[in-house]
Amino acid sequence: MWKPTACILCECNCGIEVELGGHHDRHLVRLRGDRAHPGSHGYACEKAHRLDHYQHARDRILSPLRRTKAGDYEEIGWDQALSEIAARLVDVRDRFGGDAIFYYGGGGQGNHLPGAYATATRRALGSRYRSNALAQEKTGEFWVTGRMIGAYTRGDFEHCEVAMFLGKNPWHSHSFPHARTTLKHMARDPARTMIVVDPRRSETAAMADIHLQVRPGTDAWLLAAMVGRLVQTHAIDHAFVDAHTQGLAAVEEAFSTIPVAEYAGRAGIEEALLSRTVDVIAGARSFASYEDLGVQMNRHSTLVSYLHRLVWLLTGNFGRPGTHFVPTPLSPLLVVKTDDDRRTPVLGERLVGGLVPCNVIAQEILTDHPKRYRAMIVEAANPAHSLADSASFRAAMRALEVSVVIDVAMTETARQADYVLPAATQFEKAEATFFNFDFPDNVFHLRHRLFAPPAGVHTEAEIHARLLEAMGALGEADYAPLREAATQGRLQYAAAFMQHVLATPKAGLAAVIAYRTLGPVLPEGMAEAAVLFGAAFGAAMASPASLARAGFGGPAPVAASTLFDAILAAPSGLVFARDTWAESFTRIGRARIELALPDLLEEVTKLREPAPARPAAFPFVLSAGERRSFTANTIVRDPSWRGRPDEHALRIAAVDAAALGVTSGDRVRLTTPRASVEVQIAISDMMQPGHISLPNGLGVSYPGTDGVGVAPNELTQAGDRDPFVGTPWHKSVAARLERLEHAAVADLG
Repeated sequence: MWKPTACILCECNCGIEVELGGHHDRHLVRLRGDRAHPGSHGYACEKAHRLDHYQHARDRILSPLRRTKAGDYEEIGWDQALSEIAARLVDVRDRFGGDAIFYYGGGGQGNHLPGAYATATRRALGSRYRSNALAQEKTGEFWVTGRMIGAYTRGDFEHCEVAMFLGKNPWHSHSFPHARTTLKHMARDPARTMIVVDPRRSETAAMADIHLQVRPGTDAWLLAAMVGRLVQTHAIDHAFVDAHTQGLAAVEEAFSTIPVAEYAGRAGIEEALLSRTVDVIAGARSFASYEDLGVQMNRHSTLVSYLHRLVWLLTGNFGRPGTHFVPTPLSPLLVVKTDDDRRTPVLGERLVGGLVPCNVIAQEILTDHPKRYRAMIVEAANPAHSLADSASFRAAMRALEVSVVIDVAMTETARQADYVLPAATQFEKAEATFFNFDFPDNVFHLRHRLFAPPAGVHTEAEIHARLLEAMGALGEADYAPLREAATQGRLQYAAAFMQHVLATPKAGLAAVIAYRTLGPVLPEGMAEAAVLFGAAFGAAMASPASLARAGFGGPAPVAASTLFDAILAAPSGLVFARDTWAESFTRIGRARIELALPDLLEEVTKLREPAPARPAAFPFVLSAGERRSFTANTIVRDPSWRGRPDEHALRIAAVDAAALGVTSGDRVRLTTPRASVEVQIAISDMMQPGHISLPNGLGVSYPGTDGVGVAPNELTQAGDRDPFVGTPWHKSVAARLERLEHAAVADLG
């Protein structure tokens, strides 16, 4: 029997169907795209077909673990584990305040419901400081977008005349529905133009009409030159700009004297090609653009996000088909308040959307300061592998008074923790994603569990509920008034919930209360979905017209209840909101779109300064973390899932390999200012001279192997980060290579 679920390896979470078999029917034997899914429509890439490697990893945790004095781990029971953890966390809170308890997590690829339940635990402990992967990827973009537009935007790539991908390879990183199909259609259509900005000749760049193959780390000069040409050739869409924006005069003043040819040259691009590219964008009926980690984990990342938005705002590409839009979320991904200037307690670094910059977490712990973090909860994340300077992060975890990891597998982070709590996989519970950006029809998919968790394993919702109960923060007295209401219908439950929870000091614990009271009356295996009842209410109040067009109209309680029940009853997902293009303008969080950000315009003037010379000791630029066919962070830890023998290799240009006297299959010594490793190489025509790349997600410890590939963040430094929001420069790491005398190991073919 085929059962619907979703891929969990990127933000698209394409709908898939799986055929169960093997021992007790707990293996994902065959997989295919789910044609009933309203977003992906049967599309799936090759990665999804090996998800059984995730479900049946050999480093699965099946019992709570406690670190011993000798440094290894012993199994303990759930009651003992949770009582000890509760006592130790409460002790830290009582001695140092809740701000001393740090939380890392709140979502993984398609693993988002735990973040809501963790919020209740954090509220009970008074924990304010948190972070997750978004803080090392997207916070610069969020900060800029919040200040300029006041709402998160996406591009309509299915219908645009011209598309630009900036530091992005959607062939592997996707990020919009059926990405590869869309790219193929775009490439075959002579009336459409695809532009790719990437130092590599990636799979997407090879399909493009225009490939701006920038020198690594020079995107700011390229984009400044593009804005400069728009201003200097009077290619601005004044009808749009005059109607919807403010600040044009300051932008024109800053860019009217930009030396376009010089900046293009600094980026390694011929002026004629840059000029043609800008003219294509300015002359297009519609233009959509997407920036991603290639620039967001690179030098000048926040400035690049600003310049990127100027390109499509100055040309009027917002609020009409084929341009940029503001989608309806079921629940906001991240709320960025432009007047929020909260800072970290030790280093005083800016928080964006409440997230601590990932590159400062270890230093915030290791600095001898009265307000340093002294406890940490890590959930469904592996920061000891994924954040810069892994060695420092390991040291920081060992310096904490107590650390707890909640995860499926014994990850690199779990190996540093005082307690490790085993969680259900994403196929053993009800789960969903909140990366809902489809337009005009937006989709939400609550995935039904395929099978129950094994004995001794709990879902994160159950873990947080038990932890709060062990702390004495919740008990039967809190649940009793709602249990009967839950059996009487959604509207009765909503009224009781508002009276007994939302109007009381326990409002911050609402997710767990809903899980304990509404969860038991939901269909079998769906208790974790209880938290979506509140999300449905939020959407019904924030976007009533959009929900009504999708069939969920009426007063907010009625619309929310109807939507919630429809979500539960749609195993392949459903359209929950239907938008119009005009609504994007009503969702701008400002009176007018702001074009002039003074601090970033000041950064534009600094581009005139001479670029620092590359250190002679480190002549290469390393991209530490490239997405390839079979890499996906560390969620799939078994190296045998990869379909290509060279997937772990360091990619290098042929001319650089020849200069070193090496060829594909040879091993070299790779050195950065942080560390040195041995790595196998693969000559690739993707790479330009002086640029090398390592894949992401490799170098993990896995039973029965010595580890395959290199863990990129053993080589990166936490100090290499954006000055505004602290995002890392993983794509621009100084490096050198040396030939090893014990030469080749295999022909990578």
